[in-house]
Amino acid sequence: MRKPQKKRKISKKRESKQRFKNRRRLLKIFGLLVITLLIYIAYCIIMLPDMNEAINRTRQPSTTIIADNGNEIQSYGTVYSEVIRSEELPQYVIDAIVYTEDRRFYQHFGFDIISFTRAMLTNIFAGRYAQGGSTITQQVAKNLFLTSQKSIQRKVQELLLAFWLEYKFSKEQILTLYLNRVYLGSGTYGIEAASQKYFQKTSRDLNIKEAAIIAGMLKAPSRYNPIASRERAVERAKVVLQIMQENDLIDKEDYQRILNMPLGKGKDVKVRDGAYFADWIYGQVNDYIGERDNDIYVLTTLDQELQEKTSLILEQTLRANKHRHVSEGAVVILDKNGAVRAMAGGIDYDKSQFNRAVQALRQPGSAFKPFVYITALENGYTPDSLIKDAPLSIKGWRPENADKKYYGDVTLRYALAKSLNLATINLSEQISKSEIIRNARRMGISTPMQNSPSLALGTMEVKVIDMAAAYASLANGGFAVYPYGIEEIYTRDGYQLYQRLSPEKTRILSSEAVQNLTSMLESVIRDGTGRRANSGRFAAGKTGTSQDNRDAWFVGYTDELIGAVWLGNDDDTPMEGVSGANLPAEIWRKIMN
Repeated sequence: MRKPQKKRKISKKRESKQRFKNRRRLLKIFGLLVITLLIYIAYCIIMLPDMNEAINRTRQPSTTIIADNGNEIQSYGTVYSEVIRSEELPQYVIDAIVYTEDRRFYQHFGFDIISFTRAMLTNIFAGRYAQGGSTITQQVAKNLFLTSQKSIQRKVQELLLAFWLEYKFSKEQILTLYLNRVYLGSGTYGIEAASQKYFQKTSRDLNIKEAAIIAGMLKAPSRYNPIASRERAVERAKVVLQIMQENDLIDKEDYQRILNMPLGKGKDVKVRDGAYFADWIYGQVNDYIGERDNDIYVLTTLDQELQEKTSLILEQTLRANKHRHVSEGAVVILDKNGAVRAMAGGIDYDKSQFNRAVQALRQPGSAFKPFVYITALENGYTPDSLIKDAPLSIKGWRPENADKKYYGDVTLRYALAKSLNLATINLSEQISKSEIIRNARRMGISTPMQNSPSLALGTMEVKVIDMAAAYASLANGGFAVYPYGIEEIYTRDGYQLYQRLSPEKTRILSSEAVQNLTSMLESVIRDGTGRRANSGRFAAGKTGTSQDNRDAWFVGYTDELIGAVWLGNDDDTPMEGVSGANLPAEIWRKIMN
């Protein structure tokens, strides 16, 4: 019986030694983990950005593009406003923001373990990222010093910086940093910029409903801001007010009264469909005032009503004619001085930012013929002069009329009205093609043109805006036109940086030749290929269709405006039955009406 007892004692000693070894091994592993963690934290500290540099970090100055009626078209860069200290704001503004974003802000030391744990559990049960646990201090750390990239290193650095901010600054200072740096949608940063944009008032004068809307936007600024959707903004504000009610910051009886409060009239009347124009303007700003580091406003020539109707008419027409294999279009509307009143660079800016009004190169077809006829008129021809519409062959090239017919001796007026190719080519062969090119250049065509027989049929490539400018020189009696969109540039505090001065008029065409050509272009609309552009009042213009119906144009003018309309496909594939005589002419008529 004693021998088993000895074995048990020996066994116990072995077990004790094994447990000791296991504990020591665990301690070693734990120690290694602690050392690794400390090394990683040290690495994160070393990799922290320079704090002074981050606090003073420059930003891209904002550029706000404005229509001629004062409404905003588009903003570029980051829009900040004056610095607002937290103590300058009504208490309900602070309460709405703090209790929505970080209700234990005044109790924690930069990291809220309760909110963090709750968020982690919520995300685990949801199986996705459904709730954040960052404190206001952590958000300030991220906004001031770090990027939005999601990584463990960034999260550790965010936490370390939050501890540093809590040590370095008071809660009021941290809150002030937050209120002036946080993104609040539509390009605005900081509560003052948001208040001015959405309610046209200083944040010091926000009512409690407006404060709740701003606090509600913090969850998703692009979704809940009043410009994106006033209805969503108010619905989100209700959640904020309920949180305030649950925390005894407002009475139950006050809830409905607050919801009935008026909202300041914000700058939410943005010009729809003006993005193509705004991009065009933004690309020119530095040419006018050079590089700058202050926020600016650019007052432009854009007519909001005309712009919105132009884009709508173009989009509706193309969507209704998809079966004709036409997918894109562009429109430029000018006044007689060259001011761009409307510009559509495509039918969907979100899908394609390529501006077909100023960037695309397309064949104008017969819309180029007025350059031939104005040159002839300046060389002694009249609208009643006769030219021959008959078969011809030039070095093996045998062009035809669209209807494959020949009309013999015809007047210039008839040839242009019916868009006769052979008569026009015969005319161009009798005058100087170099002079035709020179006139086209002076009238606004900026792209290369070859001195060849096919010049008269518009086989080169042109820009829509150039065609509008060229016809504008006819509409204004023969003076040069240079399309422009900027009237004035000034800083946020009203200091004028640029103002357009009307240049001296430069005559490039004889008034008699212009009058005669205008009369001939009236015939195009009244009796010729442009009849669908006829609205019953004065209008002059020309249709154009390139080979295989790849491009369809109508360019013309009324007493007040000049318009160039192009339809086609970006891949240059043919359309089905679309020519300058139908859809472009109809679009032009609707816009001009």
